Amino acid sequence: MIYPQSKLLKSLPKQFFASLVAKVNKQISDGHDVINLGQGNPDQPTATHIVKALQVAAENPNNHKYSPFQGFASLKEAAATFYKREYNVDINPEKEVAILFGGKAGLVEIPQCLLNPGEHVLVPDPGYPDYWSGVALAQAEMITMPLKEENHFLPDYTALSDSDLEKAKLMFLNYPNNPTGAIANAEFFEDTVALAKEHEICVVHDFAYGAIGFNGHKPISFLETEGAKDVGIEIYTLSKTYNMAGWRVGFAVGNESVISALNLLQDHLYVSLFGAVQEAAVAALTDSQSCVRELNALYESRRNVFIGGLQELGWNVEAPEGSFFAWLKVPNGYTSEQFSDLLLEKAHIAVAPGIGFGNWGEGYVRVGLLTSEARLQEAVERISKLQIFS
Repeated sequence: MIYPQSKLLKSLPKQFFASLVAKVNKQISDGHDVINLGQGNPDQPTATHIVKALQVAAENPNNHKYSPFQGFASLKEAAATFYKREYNVDINPEKEVAILFGGKAGLVEIPQCLLNPGEHVLVPDPGYPDYWSGVALAQAEMITMPLKEENHFLPDYTALSDSDLEKAKLMFLNYPNNPTGAIANAEFFEDTVALAKEHEICVVHDFAYGAIGFNGHKPISFLETEGAKDVGIEIYTLSKTYNMAGWRVGFAVGNESVISALNLLQDHLYVSLFGAVQEAAVAALTDSQSCVRELNALYESRRNVFIGGLQELGWNVEAPEGSFFAWLKVPNGYTSEQFSDLLLEKAHIAVAPGIGFGNWGEGYVRVGLLTSEARLQEAVERISKLQIFS
């Protein structure tokens, strides 16, 4: 017997990148050496001291049971310590921190916490597709905010209609940005706070790539802005900063009412995060940050090698200012998917077509700087042989 899926499941956005994975796997199964730059999965191991903290904690019988539903106080205190040290932001660990089962979980949960069916959300386009998933699960409606090169891939609030601003209850932002690699400045966040206060919009800043900034510029936190905690939260994951992808640990910080809503929903969804993972997260946030600085330098070096190589070919591309992604204009005459297919089939290089991130992603491909410099140099050489830019 086959049981039909619910209307809610059928309303979820289609997973665009499943088709990319299938194409890549087909090339690999045919015996080709694929340089996969289409993914967002960190390629470096977790720092040794964090792994050791997990090992020790896993052997502790106190962690062989359910931990408190809303997480260890020690992890909430570590998150507050982290924000004070890195951004000089005061966080109340008891009321302004929610432990998350990875940053993605929080991003998908937020619309369900704050929105009723039919209410509206401002979403960046291009943007992280899981924002759409959370909106669909809340049975809410999206209002897209185009991210254009001429505006440094920041949304232009003056282009939003009065009607859309009045309807919007929630706004997603993400800087350093996936997929564009753009960063935000203090003035933009000040404008965001002012807009949110005027129109009573809750701002959710996805700070997944907060540790990754280039040219000596450290990305700023939304919560550094005066009044930011009055109008929103920031979601931080340990996946990128500490190479803890797959450990499923992150946290939200900021507005007390939003944090309370997140905690309430998670009380119904989960029991608790494994205590040993929480103890390892404390070690990551509070011990030496040298591994973070080394990782940032690694990504910057990869960026320089890859972007510099492409520019030498004559490809008019810009270097990202943050994140571990590069956002590259496709040559004239191709859609983003056509060009992605060309690179995969003729050069055996996988990149993510920009259309997968929204309508305004058309005309670009996203590249992940998540392989060695040698492989990035090889990718440049393979592209050169296509003679597209000569």
